[in-house]
Amino acid sequence: MFRNRLNAALLAIALIGLVTGLGLMLAGRHAFAHIAWSAGVVPVLAALIAEIVRGLSRGEVGLDIVAALSMSSALVFGESLAAAVVAVMYSGGTYLESFAAGRARHEMSALLSRVPRTATRHRDGVLEDVPLDAIAPGDLMLIRQGDVAPVDGTVASDQALLDQSALTGEAMPVRLERGHEVMSGSTNAGEAFDLKAARQAKDSTYAGIVRLVEAAQQSKAPMARLADRYSLVFLAVTVALAFAAWWLSGDPVRAVAVLVVATPCPLILAVPVALVAGLSRAAHFGVLIKGAKHLEAMAQIRTLILDKTGTLTDGRPRIVAIRSRGALSEDDILYFAAALDQASKHSIAQAIVLAARDRGMTLPVPRNIVETPGEGVEGSIDGRKAAVGGIGFVTGRVDRGEPGAVSRDSGQEPGAVVVALGVDGKMAGELVMADALRSGIAKFLKEVRPEGVDRILLATGDRRAVADAVSEGLGLDGVRADLTPDQKVLLVLSERKNGPVMMVGDGVNDAPALAAADIGVAMGARGAAASAEAADVVLLVDQLDRLLPGLKVARGSRRIAIQSVIAGIGLSIAGMIAAALGYITPVQGAILQEVIDVAVILNALRALRIKV
Repeated sequence: MFRNRLNAALLAIALIGLVTGLGLMLAGRHAFAHIAWSAGVVPVLAALIAEIVRGLSRGEVGLDIVAALSMSSALVFGESLAAAVVAVMYSGGTYLESFAAGRARHEMSALLSRVPRTATRHRDGVLEDVPLDAIAPGDLMLIRQGDVAPVDGTVASDQALLDQSALTGEAMPVRLERGHEVMSGSTNAGEAFDLKAARQAKDSTYAGIVRLVEAAQQSKAPMARLADRYSLVFLAVTVALAFAAWWLSGDPVRAVAVLVVATPCPLILAVPVALVAGLSRAAHFGVLIKGAKHLEAMAQIRTLILDKTGTLTDGRPRIVAIRSRGALSEDDILYFAAALDQASKHSIAQAIVLAARDRGMTLPVPRNIVETPGEGVEGSIDGRKAAVGGIGFVTGRVDRGEPGAVSRDSGQEPGAVVVALGVDGKMAGELVMADALRSGIAKFLKEVRPEGVDRILLATGDRRAVADAVSEGLGLDGVRADLTPDQKVLLVLSERKNGPVMMVGDGVNDAPALAAADIGVAMGARGAAASAEAADVVLLVDQLDRLLPGLKVARGSRRIAIQSVIAGIGLSIAGMIAAALGYITPVQGAILQEVIDVAVILNALRALRIKV
C-alpha cells in the first residue's frame, strides 16, 4: 500500500513539474520553465537512486540504473524537458506496473479478503459470537446467509446451499445434504444452516489456502531472476551504444537520447506481471500455485505420475453393486444396512449411510446396538434383528443351514470390499463397495498430453491386481504397484531423465514423493496436511481434471512473458539505434519507450484471460 502511494505521489510531482514548465515556456519564461522541469525530476531521481542503492545492498543490479543515467545526463546537458518527460514516463510506468500487478493478483487477493474473523456458535441453547481460534472440533456453528464457513465441517441441518466459486471456480452453487462435508471458505448462498466443526480454524482448508497465497505473492520466478541477469547485459550494451554515439558524433544529446529510449526495459516489467497474472488466473479455477517459480516449472512438465487412492480414484468407498439373497429388494438391503451403520464411525459404514441419504431415504434410529470394532454392527431396525459387516461377522449371526446363506465367492473386482447384511437370522444380501475412478479421468488423461506431457504413470502401494484393474483402458505409459513411500521417491528421481516430473497425491505417504518431484501437486480439499505442505501446487477441490486448466495457464503465462520480452527488447534496440544515428530526440525517445512499456504490460496482462 505504501509503495503504491509513493509511486502515485512521485507521478503527481513529475506531472506537475512537466505541466508547469510547459506553461512557463509558452509564457516566454524559459529559465523558470527549466527550473520547474528540474524540480519535477529531482524527487523522482532521488527515489530512484535510493531504490538502486537498496538493490545493490542485496547484490541486485538492474536497469533502474539506465533510468537514473538518462535523467541525470539530460539535466547535466541542458535537456531538462527530456528529463521531465522521462521522469513522468518512468514514474508512470512504475505506477502502471504496480497497478497491473495488483490487478493480476485480484483472484488471490480476493481469497485473503474473505477470511472471517469471528463465528456464531451454539452453546447451551443460545448463540454466541466467538473468535475463530475458540472453535473446537464438534462445535455446532450457525452459518447465516452470506456468511463464509469459518472451519471445515459437515452439514448438521437437512441441507445447505453453498457458493464455492472463490475456491473452485464453479459458478453454480452446490446443494449439500445432512452429513456432507463443507470446505471452509465456502459462502452460504441459501438459508441459514448448522455446521458441525471437524477441525480447528488454523487446521482447516481455508486457513491453509491463506498461508499458501501469502507465500505465493512473495515469490520470484527463475525466469524473473534470469531477466535480472540479462538486464546486466542490456545495461552494458546501452551504455556502450550511448558513449559510441557521443564519441562518433561529438553530440552528447545523442547519448542522452539512447539512454532515454532504454528507460525502463520491458525485460523487468513483462515477466513478473505475466507470471503473477498466471497465478491469479490459475487460482480462479481452484488451482493454487505456491509461487511464480512453480508456475514457470509447471509449464515445462514432461512426465506425470499419479497416486491411486484419493487421486486417480475418489478415495472414498462407494456402492457399486447390491445383491439380494432373499426376499428383500436392493433398496430394502440398503435401508437396513444404512440404518444400522448410523451407529458406526467406520468409513465404509458412513459411506453406506451417505448413499442411503443420497437416495432420499429417511433412516430410523437403530436400537440395542452392539458394535464389534473393525468387523460389524448388530442391533434392531423397526423391530427386526439385523447385522451388517464383513462376511465372517454376519455368517456367525445367521442360520448356517439356510441355502445360500453364505457366499464366500463374492465375485467382486480386485480391491472391492463386500459388506454382508443379515436380517432375522437369515442372509439378506450383500453390498459391494469399491473405490471408483474419478469421473472424467479418461478424458483428462487424453487432454493433458497436448499440454506437453509425454509420459503418464500410476504409482501406488496397492497390489498389482488392484492397480491393473483400476488403470485398465486408461492408456497409461506404465503402472508401478506395491510401492513404499521411499520407492515412490526413487520412481520420481528415475523419471527425471525424461524431463521435469510432476507428482500428484493426497496422502501422508505421498509427501516425500511430492517434495522430490519438480512439481508436487496435492489434492487439497480432503488431502492430508503433510501432502499439501510438501506440494508446490494445491488443488482446492478434489477433482483431478482441475489440473488441466492449471497446466494451460502455466504454459500460456510463460509464453506471454517470453513474447513480451522479445517484442519489447526488439523495439527498444531498434529505437536505441535510431537515437544513436540522430533520428530521435531525447523527448521523442522517452515517449517512444513508454509506449513500448505500456504495450508490454498490457500484453502481459493477457495472462488473466487465458482460455482453458
